[in-house]
Amino acid sequence: MLTDIHPKLPMRNQAITKDFYINKLGFHQLGSKEYDNYLMVKKDDIEIHFFLFKKLKPKKNYGMVYIRTEAIDALYQKFLDNKITIHPNAPLKTQPWGQKEFSILDPDHNLLTFGQDVDSIQ
Repeated sequence: MLTDIHPKLPMRNQAITKDFYINKLGFHQLGSKEYDNYLMVKKDDIEIHFFLFKKLKPKKNYGMVYIRTEAIDALYQKFLDNKITIHPNAPLKTQPWGQKEFSILDPDHNLLTFGQDVDSIQ
């Protein structure tokens, strides 16, 4: 039986990735040990892992994660308040498939899309 999924995304610089996810997005680092080539972060029930890929060309990176939320409007506003750049092609919008969603890019151009089922929005 499957229980969880923890995507693994590439990063070029662990310090920059760590700063972005912890200080801008509000994740915390998992574990008490630092690994030179690996980073694990968590926020609420979402866990994302990163592996070092120094030769990554961000404009050619196709890393993507879809993250569901129960408070899309509040999350979007919090990101705006924290001056997190919203992807220019993916502002907060209700999609034809019944999700209200928006996207951002991390420092390595991993695409993070956040979405909520429109039927669950109060």
